[in-house]
Amino acid sequence: MVMLEKKKVDFEKVVLVGIINKTQREEKSKEYLDELEFLTYTAGGEVIKRFTQKMEMPNTTTFIGSGKLVEIQKFIKDFGVGTAIFDDELSATQERNLSKILNCKVLDRTNLILDIFAQRAKTSYARTQVELAQCQYLLPRLRGMWTHLERQKGGIGMRGPGETEIETDRRIVREKISLLKKKILKIDRQMSVQRGNRGTLVRLSLVGYTNVGKSTLMNVISKSKVFAEDKLFATLDTTVRKVVIKNLPFLISDTVGFIRKLPTQLVESFKSTLDEVRESDILVHVVDISHPSFEDHVESVNKILEEIKVIDKPTVMVFNKIDAYEPEPYDEIDLTKQRTKSNYSLKEWEDTWMSKLGKKTLFISALNKQNMESFKKYIYSEVRKIHVSRFPYNHFLYPDYD
Repeated sequence: MVMLEKKKVDFEKVVLVGIINKTQREEKSKEYLDELEFLTYTAGGEVIKRFTQKMEMPNTTTFIGSGKLVEIQKFIKDFGVGTAIFDDELSATQERNLSKILNCKVLDRTNLILDIFAQRAKTSYARTQVELAQCQYLLPRLRGMWTHLERQKGGIGMRGPGETEIETDRRIVREKISLLKKKILKIDRQMSVQRGNRGTLVRLSLVGYTNVGKSTLMNVISKSKVFAEDKLFATLDTTVRKVVIKNLPFLISDTVGFIRKLPTQLVESFKSTLDEVRESDILVHVVDISHPSFEDHVESVNKILEEIKVIDKPTVMVFNKIDAYEPEPYDEIDLTKQRTKSNYSLKEWEDTWMSKLGKKTLFISALNKQNMESFKKYIYSEVRKIHVSRFPYNHFLYPDYD
């Protein structure tokens, strides 16, 4: 009998670098680096060490100070690290200088997210959007990448192949951007026709931060097999499924997740994907309540919904992963420590959000199917209101949920 060996996955060794300042204090910096580490894992990297430095403003040439740079350089050399990822966006000059000094691959958060999107994009539409975002990211950085022609500074007696080749490359990238935008417009028109062909069924869209369980909820409610994984940006393409609850049909769509510090290029190129959200009748804002920063996630998602002008749509807040929620222990005897939101019980969070939003708040676990009956009941009643307003004579076909 031949035994098959499991294929060993080789992860790239990575170090993470972040800064601490007035706007991004130590606790916030740790949160961002936690997220950056998860992004790195999603991209196929293994974080060996994190480096942070307290500084008022990033260094214009190397982002971080010279002392910290020497420390990182030594660690990279001693442990054979191949990649350094910075939590903030680097300029072309910073990226070039850091690559020379550290003698390894240097990426920033934007570059890392673009790489994950490139890995995850399956359809022609998603690949085109990612390619457009990559070209838009690349265009202003072309000059910084021309290290082999860096003696060509321009000016009297210096006009020549260096500047010519850079301008040629810029023209090629601009033409590529133009072609990609035309391709996206063409696909947009096709998708618009598809959406028009769906008739007058009520439409729901699942929106939320990345990795909050939207795809898992989609699978439970629609009894389908949409790809779901405990990694960031598991879903890039909008998936639409027809759902029937108590004989009442409607459409539900699963959209790309959002993230803090989302690259501008991605927001721009994926705005067309979010047309599905714009045309929805109801938004289901899914939140991972087990995440310590879930309130920040809610704020980040609301900002993007505001950008695409859908913040005023009827919305239900669904707090998912209640099975994984654990409040931090609190010692009432210790008078030196104040009780904070991290010590809230699940019941206290329910009361807090119910007082803010009223009945438009649900607490569920899509994975364990906890409170799914309450979820279905609420969705049914909201869909029924819209359906009956469109087809008044159908009200007797769809009675109240028992």
